[in-house]
Parts: sequence; structure tokens; C-alpha cells
Amino acid sequence: MDPAQDPPPATASHWHLQDAHELARQHGVDPAHGLPEEEASRRAARHGPNEIRGRPGRGLAGLFIDQFKDFMILVLIVAAVISGVIGELIDTLAILLIVLLNAAIGFVQAWRADKAMAALQQLAASQARVLRGGRTLAVAASAVVPGDIVLLEAGNQVPADLRLIEIAQLKVDESALTGESVTVAKHTSKLTGVAHALGDRLNMAFKGTTATHGRGRGLVVATGMTTELGKVAALLDRDVDRSTPLQLRLAAFGKLLALAVIAICGVIFLVGVLRGEAPLLMVLTAVSLAVAAIPEALPAVVTVLLALGARRMVSQSALVRRLPAVETLGSVTYICADKTGTLTQNRMRVEVLLADGQEWLPGAADPGPAHLELLHAAALCNDASRGPDGAWQGDPTETALTQAALQAGLDKAALERQFPRLQELPFDAQRKRMSTLHRTDAGIVAYTKGAPEAVIPLCSTQWRADGPVALQQAEMLAAAEALAVRGLRVLALARRSHAALPATGEAEAVESGLSLIGLLGLIDPPRPEAAAAVRDCRSAGITPVMITGDHPATALAIARRLGIVVDGYAEVLTGPELTAMAEPVLRERVVSVRVYARVDPAQKIRIVEALQARGEFVAMTGDGVNDAPALKQADIGVAMGRGGTDVAREAASLVLLDDNFASIVAAVREGRRIYDNIRKFVRYAMTGNSGEIWTIFLAPLLGLPIPLLPIHILWVNLVTDGLPGLALAAEPAERGIMRRPPRAPQESLFARGLWQHILWVGLLIGGLCLALQAWAMSSGHAHWQTMVFTVLTLSQMAHVLAIRSETQSLFRIGLASNRPLLGAVLLTVALQLATIYVPPLNPIFKTQPLSLLELLLCLGASAVVLVAVEIEKLWLRRRQPAPA
Repeated sequence: MDPAQDPPPATASHWHLQDAHELARQHGVDPAHGLPEEEASRRAARHGPNEIRGRPGRGLAGLFIDQFKDFMILVLIVAAVISGVIGELIDTLAILLIVLLNAAIGFVQAWRADKAMAALQQLAASQARVLRGGRTLAVAASAVVPGDIVLLEAGNQVPADLRLIEIAQLKVDESALTGESVTVAKHTSKLTGVAHALGDRLNMAFKGTTATHGRGRGLVVATGMTTELGKVAALLDRDVDRSTPLQLRLAAFGKLLALAVIAICGVIFLVGVLRGEAPLLMVLTAVSLAVAAIPEALPAVVTVLLALGARRMVSQSALVRRLPAVETLGSVTYICADKTGTLTQNRMRVEVLLADGQEWLPGAADPGPAHLELLHAAALCNDASRGPDGAWQGDPTETALTQAALQAGLDKAALERQFPRLQELPFDAQRKRMSTLHRTDAGIVAYTKGAPEAVIPLCSTQWRADGPVALQQAEMLAAAEALAVRGLRVLALARRSHAALPATGEAEAVESGLSLIGLLGLIDPPRPEAAAAVRDCRSAGITPVMITGDHPATALAIARRLGIVVDGYAEVLTGPELTAMAEPVLRERVVSVRVYARVDPAQKIRIVEALQARGEFVAMTGDGVNDAPALKQADIGVAMGRGGTDVAREAASLVLLDDNFASIVAAVREGRRIYDNIRKFVRYAMTGNSGEIWTIFLAPLLGLPIPLLPIHILWVNLVTDGLPGLALAAEPAERGIMRRPPRAPQESLFARGLWQHILWVGLLIGGLCLALQAWAMSSGHAHWQTMVFTVLTLSQMAHVLAIRSETQSLFRIGLASNRPLLGAVLLTVALQLATIYVPPLNPIFKTQPLSLLELLLCLGASAVVLVAVEIEKLWLRRRQPAPA
């Protein structure tokens, strides 16, 4: 063995498929002595530090400047400059304040997103115990090199990827990397086959995981970014820039609006000048109209809507980390959910006992003698213990067994006092069983517990209360397989009586000639509310998909219980199958597959990307480090608040405080409500702006003077777009909001009749204003300009009340169901009346007090808008009845 030889490249071999001592030879190291110090230094210089690296984060200044690149924001900045030039400093300050508020929120969101890599780097162990030159040394984990021999004990964090050489009852918590909460028993034998998911590589220990029991010695085969944790970091470090549906729609809206405003204002200026109006007045009018036509309150309204929605979601156990995610939830078409802890309760439970040919369910009455003996054995051949708070602690499977025994009146602590443990053969991953020996009045009894295929072949008889009978091994193995097909984790328990205590460690004497007591089936049960949430998803047009690291049979059984798949569905796509699948084939398969099992981090990203390539909007849940890249790639990454890792939470847009799938569905409902309310604001604001444009544009064409002064346009813009628009944020959800399919991600903000509504109601408002103007001028009313000014304001108040629902009548939903909006409307009406009837304001706003008849005419004309929109909604209801 040449200690100076370089280890093979990390990507060249499948470490778990090779013999440990042969690997040590390839790495040039004697496992009994470790690397010489000088060789370790040479390898450190060659391979670099054992650290997780990320790209340098963007500077704070760069992050802040990025927030001003949005087209809508640039349009608002131009509007602010124009307002300042024409002397409207209040408008300038208001617009700039809105722009800065949005930039600050976007800056905080981008800064949070850059913290995901920092959280991943914190998983790295700070110290490691290595064998170098025959001595045990404590070194910085960053100094570990390929070929080092690392010593592990319970509580140690694994500093690098290790091929295990020696172990003593070593168990490792790999939940941070794989997402599965059950600790993994390790062994040292090489594996056979080709494809093995991370959770199946039982002779490996991975960087970032933690030893929980026993001890071990392993060969470092990968460090830094070549480790499995490093590969996750590389996936997390990819550029993923998928704009949310709302960002895409607002960007398109901003560009269209800017072009339309420039064109309309140019036409109005030319028509006015050609008609003989003063050029300066027409410049001011055109510029005022340009400022008024841009709904500068839109970013503020969107921000307020999202912020209020995020606040409401906290009460539903969903914490929003990035505000745009609130609205994106309303576009979700697929929810890819992790099984453990999200769809299930993340705790094992004994589902069924099979003994003496009879099944018995825990909690049911009258367990038979064989069932009681089965629970007796499960409680004694068990390492669970009571903690200070009285709760059972230990392996989740063993605590479930003690709980099942307790349900049948068998207390583990009392049994241990009555039948003390004298000796044990601990569980190991190669034997797949454990045995304990206990003193009884009749002598010594050994209980053996383990996988059916590891216990049943050692049994020669079937235990019965009236004496053992011959065992049909093939039948019992078939019964165990039948339970496994139901998605249960199956354990077999057996016993043997001894006249005297066998010699310590004599496994063959203890674990042979056994008498099989029976089988136990365990499951991580579905959450009670998850099935209803899955039904809600389906009725809302959202496809729920399960992605898990668990076995295919277990995943399929849970999916059937929850309604994710129907009885008879048997298609489960596994990690090894995904590895062999080309991208075009995967894109076809994702349409029909509802259950994925044994997948790794890169495969989760492939699933998300395949769905996105088909135009789907994907929400992905996860809790482990392995989930973080997929959470970042998904349109909505949903992390677990209780059992999740910091890395997953930093990569996600939404954190479930109760780790509950039902909370995602509640968040989707809120997202849909918010988007509906954003559309209502656009409907309201753009219709009002359309009315102003039609009024000024058509007046010269009809031979009428320009009906509004610049001060009138800016005032209408200020009072109508402000409080009433913001109050739409409080609008309750539409009826049947979760009984309609998700909107298409490519759908325009103006789809489903919105642009037609803006056009015809804007024309109606403009027509009412001009009709009143023409009547007032022809009948000698000198206050015609004040009347037009008042109708333009009040008709928008009538409009905002009418469009609170797209289909339901205002008189059905009730004026008081949105009190903030009702208050905003009354306040706006009061302010408008103040500009007319408060003498000091008349010269400022160029108004004159109206007579009672003139005011009633203004109110009547404005009410026409409310009636017209109600007729439109009646027509829509008859065309397509609203969902119940």
C-alpha cells in the first residue's frame, strides 16, 4: 500500500458497492493507523478544505438597485418626475413613497433568499476525531481529507461522506438529508445491485447527519462539495428566476398601459390644439391625464393585499416568507407533498396484530391469548424507556409497540419488573432482528423481534396457548407479504424457553428452534384532516401528488387512504426508475403519476421541472436538506415549521407552522381571494381612469369644451384610487372560490371579460359626464364643470360598490360585509362635497356650489353606473350560474 497515492476521484466509484478494505487500499491508507500527518497535509493542499461553498452573495446595494428594474416601477418614477415638473409636488411625494415602500419589501425578500446557502453551511460539523499516524486526534472538520479514518460515537456529527469499516450497533439520524425521521441502523457489508437511494446505502454515513447510537469507524471517500450534502448545495446554488404569475401579469400590464397612455395623451393634445385650445392648457391637461391614467396606487394596493393576506395566513398556521407567494398560491395546479409528517402524523402506530390465524386491532375488545402474548413479547423485546415527562422515548417503532401493549393493559415498566431482562442480542442491520432473555417463574424465556424474512425461517413451531403446533413457514411469509402490500411495516415476534441462561453472545443458541407468536403491522397513519384537504384540492382543480423516501407499497397504501389515488391504481415511480428515464419520457409520465417513492434531491427537481415544462404551477413541500433545491425550484416552496430544517425553511416561500397539508389548502384559498381582489382593484381603477380619458378625449370631438381642469383630474385620481382601492383588500372570498379550477398561469390580468368591462363602463361614465355637460350648457347652468367633476367622482364610488363581486349582486352580499370599503366610500363622498360647499376650497378646486337639483342630477347620473353593472352581473349569472 502506497500512502502517497491519491484516492480515486469521488465521481468515479459507487462507494457503497465496493469492499471497505479494498477502498482503503485504493485510498492508500491502513484503517488501523490512518494517514500519516504529512500525507494528510498534502491531500488537504490538493483537495482544499472540507467545506460547503456557495457563490458570493450579492451586495446590499446591488440587491436594493435590483428592485427598481421592474417596468411598472419605472413608469411610476417617470410619472413622479412629470408631476414634479408641472408643480404637483404632493403627487410626486406620494408616488415616490409607494416606489420606495415596494423597493424595501423586495429588498428584504431577496436578502432572505440569499440566506438559504448560509443555513446549509451551518450544518457542517466543527470538529472531527480522526486516526492519523496511529494516534487519535481531534481536528477541525474542515481539515478532514479523502482517505482519513474517522471515529464516530453517539452524538457526533458526521464530518464527511464515510464508507463504514467497523461498527458496533451504529445508528444514524439521516432526517436532515433524506427527510425520513426513523434512525437508520448501519452495517459494513458491500451492497449488491446498481441503483440505491441514499436511504438504502446502509454501509455509508453522510456529511451533515448525526450518529445517535453505538460507535463506528469509517473511511472518508468524499469531502466538501463532492459529498451528498455538497451536491445538494450545488443544486441550491443554481440560478432559479421564475417570476410569479402576478409579477408576469403586472409587468405585461405596465408595458401595455405606458404605451396606451402615451398614445392617448398625444392624440388629446393634438385634437385640443387643432380645435383652438391654448397649447399650454393642453400640455397640462395631457400630462395630468397621463399621471391620472397610471394607477400609481396599484403597487401599494398589491403590497397591502399581500401583507394582509400573509397576516391572515398566520392564523391558519402558514407563515409567508416571500409576499408574492401569497398570490402565487392561487395559481397552483399541482401540490407535490412529502408523505412523512405532512400527509401523515410522523409517528408510528400499531395497526393490526395477526396471531393464531386471527387479526386483532389495538383498542378493540377481547384480545385473544395469542394476541396478548404477542404484545407481551413486543413490550419486553423493546428498548423504549419513559422520559422525565412520562412519555415514551426511543425508536418510533418501539414506542408504538409499548403504546399498543398499554392499550391492552400491559404496562412495559411493570412487565420488566416482573420479568427482568438478563441478557440481550442487540439489533443489527445484517441480522435484521434483536433478542432479549428474561427470567420467569418457569425459567428463562427468549423473545426475538425482527423482519419476517429474518425471523420466520428460524421458527419451527407456531406458539399457541394450549401448546405449540407445526408452523407453515410459506403461509406465514405470504401473510407478512400481504400485510406489507397494505402499506404496513411488518414485524415478526417469536419466543423460545431455556432451562438455563445461554452463554453471552451465543446468537445461534438463542435464535434457533423458535416458536412464532405472530405478526405486527405498523404504519405512520394519515392526518385526520388530510383526506378532506385532498378532496378540497381535487374540487379546486389542483392535483395532489405524493413524493416520499419511503417504500413504494407504503406510499401507495397511504395515497389510497387519502384519496390521492383510487383503488386499482398501482403506478408508483421510484428513484431508480427516474434515473433511467429520459426527460421527454418523464414529461409524459408526470401527467399520470401520483406517487413517487425512493427519490433523491436531484430527482425531486426533475419532477418539478417536468411539470413546469408542461405549463403547470407547482407547490412542493419538504423538510429535509435534501428538499431545499426542489423547494427553491418550485413556484411555491413549502417548508415544515416543526420538524423541518433551517435550510429547507430558508429556501421556501411558505412555512407551515403545524406541518399540516390542510394548511396548504387554506393558503391556496387565501391566495385565490387575494388575486380576485387585485383584479377587482384593477377593474375599479382602470375603469375610472378609462372614464376620465373618454370624457376628455370625446369632448372636443363632440364640439364641447374640455370639461375638466388639471386640478380636477389629479383630485379625482387622488381620492378615488386611494382609500376605496385599498379597502378592497378587506373584501371576503367569492362564493365557491374552491369549486373552480386554477386560473391558467398564462392568463392575462384582463381575461374573463375584464378589458371589456373597463371599456364599456368607462364609456358609460364618460357618456354620462358629457351628456350632463351638454344639458347643463344648453340649459344655461353655469356650474356645468363642477357637475362633470362631481359625476366623475361619485360614479366611481357607485362603481366600486358594484364590482365587489364579479357575479353576485351587491344587495345579496350586503353593504356592511365590507365595512372598511363602505367607510372609504362615505369619506370620499364627504371630501368631494367639501370641494363644492366649503368656500375656501372653491378657488383652489375651481368649483362652485351646486343647487339641490344639480346635486340630485349628479347623484342620479352616478347611480346609473351601479344599475348598469348590476344588470351585467345578472346577465353573467344567467349565462353561467355561480358555484355554490
